[in-house]
Amino acid sequence: MDTTLPLPFLPSVDLGKGASESNEGLSRNQLSYLGCVHFAATNSTVDTLLQFLQRHVSIEAYVDVKEIGSTEDIVTILDSGARTVFATAIQSESLKIYGDRVVPIFSAQDKTQSTNAYSNGVLLDAADLSHSKSVLEQLRSSKVSPIFLTSAKSDLQAFVNFATDFSAIPILPATKLTIEKGSPTQISIPELVGASWISDRADKLIPTLVTDERGIALGLVYSSQESFTESLKTGTGVYQSRKRGLWYKGATSGDTQQLVRVSLDCDQDCLRFTVRQQGRGFCHLPQSTCFGDLRGISKLEKTLIARKTSAPEGSYTARLFSDDKLLRAKIMEEAEELCGAKTKDEIAFEAADLIYFALTKAVSSGVGLADIERNLDAKSVKVKRRQGDAKEKWAAKEGITNGTTNGTTNGTSTEEKEVVKEAASIPKPADDHAGFKNGRITMKRYNAATTSPAALKEALQRPSQKSTEMIMGIVNPIIKSVQTGGDKALLDYTHKFEKATSLTSPVIKAPFPKELMKLAPEIIEAIDVSFENIRKFHAAQKEDKPLEVETMPGIVCSRFARPIERVGLYVPGGTAVLPSTALMLGVPAMVAGCKKIVIASPPRADGSITPEIVYVAHRVGAESIVLAGGAQAVAAMAYGTESVSKVDKILGPGNQFVTAAKMYVSNDTNAGVSIDMPAGPSEVLVIADKTSNPAFVASDLLSQAEHGVDSQVILIAIDLAEKELAAIEDELHAQAMALPRVDIVRGAIGHSVTLVVKDIKEALRLSNDYAPEHLILSFKDAASAVDLVENAGSVFIGEWTPESVGDYSAGVNHSLPTYGYAKQYSGVNLGSYIKHITSSNLTPEGLRNVGGAVMQLAKVEELEAHRRAVSIRLKWMDENMK
Repeated sequence: MDTTLPLPFLPSVDLGKGASESNEGLSRNQLSYLGCVHFAATNSTVDTLLQFLQRHVSIEAYVDVKEIGSTEDIVTILDSGARTVFATAIQSESLKIYGDRVVPIFSAQDKTQSTNAYSNGVLLDAADLSHSKSVLEQLRSSKVSPIFLTSAKSDLQAFVNFATDFSAIPILPATKLTIEKGSPTQISIPELVGASWISDRADKLIPTLVTDERGIALGLVYSSQESFTESLKTGTGVYQSRKRGLWYKGATSGDTQQLVRVSLDCDQDCLRFTVRQQGRGFCHLPQSTCFGDLRGISKLEKTLIARKTSAPEGSYTARLFSDDKLLRAKIMEEAEELCGAKTKDEIAFEAADLIYFALTKAVSSGVGLADIERNLDAKSVKVKRRQGDAKEKWAAKEGITNGTTNGTTNGTSTEEKEVVKEAASIPKPADDHAGFKNGRITMKRYNAATTSPAALKEALQRPSQKSTEMIMGIVNPIIKSVQTGGDKALLDYTHKFEKATSLTSPVIKAPFPKELMKLAPEIIEAIDVSFENIRKFHAAQKEDKPLEVETMPGIVCSRFARPIERVGLYVPGGTAVLPSTALMLGVPAMVAGCKKIVIASPPRADGSITPEIVYVAHRVGAESIVLAGGAQAVAAMAYGTESVSKVDKILGPGNQFVTAAKMYVSNDTNAGVSIDMPAGPSEVLVIADKTSNPAFVASDLLSQAEHGVDSQVILIAIDLAEKELAAIEDELHAQAMALPRVDIVRGAIGHSVTLVVKDIKEALRLSNDYAPEHLILSFKDAASAVDLVENAGSVFIGEWTPESVGDYSAGVNHSLPTYGYAKQYSGVNLGSYIKHITSSNLTPEGLRNVGGAVMQLAKVEELEAHRRAVSIRLKWMDENMK
C-alpha cells in the first residue's frame, strides 16, 4: 500500500485513562518507537490531549474529533501539533483551509457526498465487514487514499486481514498489540510489519537505513523479523548480519544505539531505524557514519559537545562555556554583524559565526540540534499566526513602528572582526602522547609464580595518602570553625575553596525552583530509569514484619525496624559531576522513610548547583541542598547551623578530608552523629582469563582509572600468554588515548598493576586479600566463581556486566567501602538508613521461668538493684497470685 504513515497500521490509545500506563499491550517506550498514535477526543479529554501534543512533538498524532463541539478547540488541536484530525462532513467544511490535515469520516447516511470529498483520504468504521466491503470497493475504484479503518470486532486478525486486502490502514487498540508472538486476542507488531514489507531476497531480509534523530544516514544494514522484534524488546539497535545472525550494535565496541523510532518507506521495501548513537559512531572505521564523517552544523555540534568537557582551561571555548556574559555579548555582536552584512559571501560568513555562538549556548545548556529541530517542527505545524512585530526596544533601535518600516539601515560599515583561535593544549612530544617515556599507558606486570609474597603485597599497596596527623591538622580547624561560626564560617570556606564568592546563603530549601532543574529530556529519562531500578532493588530489602521469637514459655522477644529520622548525604564535586551518587544515597533514604534528607554538594564557581543534582534532590524529597563540600559540609550537617539542619547520620563518599571529617564527627559525642563507612579513592579489580574480551577488560579498568589520579586498578590474569596480555595492554593504551580525561587516567595507571596467576583459586585468594571496592569477574561461567568471593564491595558477574551499570542504573548501590574496608564494611544499602529496636514482653509465667537465672547472674556481678527488680515481682506474685 502507498501511505505516508510510518507503519502499515495505527495504534490507538484511550485518552480517558490520562497519562497512566496500561498493564496490557505496549509499554510507553514501545509505543513511542512506532512514531504515530490515534486518539478519539471528546470535550472532556481535550486538555489531556493538548498536554500530550505539547510533550511529544515528534510523535504523529491522528485525532478523531467528531465528538468535539467547538471548531476553535479543533483548531487548537491542529495548532498544538496534531498531524491529522478525522472530522465529520459538517466539521470538515469549516476546516477546509487546513488542507490535507483534515480527513473526513465516511458516513453511510450522507447520500449526497461523493468520493471527491475524500481527496485527503477517509476514515471508515468497518463495524460490519460484509457491508463495508462494497464501500471499500467503491473507494478503491475511485483511488481514495489513504483509507483508515476502525472496528469494534473481537476477531482482530480477521479485521487486520480485511484491511490488508483493501490496502487500508487498520486502527488497532494499543492494549491489543504485542511485541511477542501473536494470539487470537493480540496482534504481534513484528509479524504485522514483517508481513507487509517487500523483500526481493529469499531469506526475506529487508534493507534498513539507520539514521540519527536529524535524519542523517549513519549506515545501511539488513533486518529480519527476529532482529526487528529484538530491537523493540531491548530498545536498542539490533540488526541481522547475513553471516553471523543477530547483530547487537555496539555489544563489543561499546558504540551502542538507543532506539528512537522505526518506520517503513512509502513502498514498504526499506526499513528505517532512527537511533541515538553512542560512542565513536556507527562505522567500524574512525568516522561517524558509514558514508564519511559529519559535516557542517552536525560536525560543529559534535565538536562543541567534546569541547564542553575537554577544552583546555582558559581557552576561548572554555571561557564561552563558563562565562554567560561573554557568550551573550558574542551572540549579540554576531547578530549585529549579520544584520550589517551585504554580499552573499558576507551573509554566509556572518550567519556561520552566529550559528557557532548560538549552538555554543545550546550545547552549554544541554540542548542539541535534535531538540532545536523538534521545536522547528512544532512551529511548522502551527495554524494560528502572530502578527510578528518586533519587541519595543528592538523596534525603537531600528527606528520603526511595529507593523511598519519607517526606518532604514544606517549603512555604516561594521568594524573589522577580531580573529580568535582556539588555544591549543600543552604540546607533548610526538612519540610520547601519554606522557610516559615509551609513549605507552601501561600497567606494571608481575607473575605471581616468580614474585615473592612480600613483593606481591607491596605491589598491591594502595596509593599513599597524606598522614593522619597532616589531614587532621587541616580538618580540625575547619570543623571547629563551622561548629562555632555557623553559616558565616561555612560561606567563608565555600568562597575560599569553591570560588563561589557570589553566594549569600549556604542552603537551597525545598521546593526547588524549576529553573534550577532545566535538563535535556534524555538526561531526565536516564535519571528516571536509574531512579526506578535503584528504588526497586532497595525496596526489596525491606523487612516484611517484625521478628518475634518465644525464647521460653511466656517470654516473647521481638525486633522491629525504624528509619533514621535525619540523614545527611554527601555528593562529591571536584573533577566530575556525580548525580549518580545523589541517586545512590537519596533513593534508599526515601525508600527507608527518613523524615529529613539533607544533600550537601560543592557549588560551581558561579554559585549554582548542577541541575542534575537538584532534580534528584527533588525526586527523593530532599528537605534542602547545602552548597558546600569538604570537611566544612560534613561539620555543618553534623552540628547544624542557622540554615543547615542537623542530621543523625552522614553517608556518602569523598576525598581524604571528607573521610577524616566523617570519622571525627562520628567520634564526637557532642555531634551525636554516625557515618556509613570510611571511604577513599575509587578502585577496581578485574579477573580475566583466556575467554575474556580484551576490549571489555581494558574498558573496565579505565572506567575506574578516570575517577582520579589516586584511583587504582588491578588486573588479575589467569594463565594468559604474552600475546593475550599484549592484546589487553594494546586496548588499554588505545582506549585511554581516546578519553577526555586521559591525564587523570595516566596518573592512576602509574600505580596500577597486572598480576598473572595460574588458576581461579589463586586469583580469588589475592582478590580477597586486597578486598576491592569493585570486583569484576570478566570471564565465561563467572557465576560459578562467586562462592569463592569473601571480600568485595560489589561484584560484577560476567562479560556483559560492566561496573558502569552498577555506578548508574542497574539498581545496586555504588557507595561502597574502599581501601580494603570491604573486609569489615558493607556498601550502602537500605539497612544503612534503618535502626533496629528490640523489645521483650513477659507474662508472669515468663518471669517465673527466667527469674532465677537473672537473679543468679546479677548476684555474680554484684548488681543488687538488678536482682531486686526481679525478686520484688516474684514475691508480689507469690503473695497475690495464688
